[in-house]
Amino acid sequence: MGTHGHHRTHLVWDWNGTLLDDNTAVVGATNAAFGEVGLAPITVEQYRETYCVPIPRFYERLMGRLPTDAEWELMDGAFHRHYAERRADCGLTAGAAGLLAQWQLGGRSQSLLSMYGHEHLVPTVRGYGIERHFVRVDGRTGPSGGSKAQHMERHLAALEHISPEHTVVIGDAVDDAVAAAHVGAKAVLFTGGSHSRASLEEAGVPVVDTLAEAAALARSLGE
Repeated sequence: MGTHGHHRTHLVWDWNGTLLDDNTAVVGATNAAFGEVGLAPITVEQYRETYCVPIPRFYERLMGRLPTDAEWELMDGAFHRHYAERRADCGLTAGAAGLLAQWQLGGRSQSLLSMYGHEHLVPTVRGYGIERHFVRVDGRTGPSGGSKAQHMERHLAALEHISPEHTVVIGDAVDDAVAAAHVGAKAVLFTGGSHSRASLEEAGVPVVDTLAEAAALARSLGE
């Protein structure tokens, strides 16, 4: 860590929908969860227009009411079970592995923060052969369905010599921008994941269509 300058951009990458191209798996698992409570399936486009966090609010938009505790438990369990089955068929987003390697070769640091459960995230990232590019990999600990802001706070606190003002979060969701603002970092949002461009633009941060654009912009924002 001591080899890079204090004013070089540190990237915090999101996982699902950003580095991992898993939209099809996510929507399939969401529809399986909906089936548990008798909701009709939705399309990828409907998902991207409607998705928000915390997840119970996303379900509220589609159900017309918040799910009961019992419904949430049922839907959450079904989602994770079906997602695990579908995730194995997902690949990294185009160009992701090369970008991670280039960023590291440039003497800059990067880490990974996800709301995917930590015990599942670490072996999954390792399985894609990219773990070595990150100074830290953190998944969600505790119950699912929450916001990323508190996790971001703990993640940055655990990274020595990394200052929020030189940190840029790259993600595919408005919540990534909210989490970045919470800790005083910047954010760049990627259109290839869970949100439509229109919903991402409401976050008031730069929105790009490729991870290469995201990394290039992040470098200039953080230095």
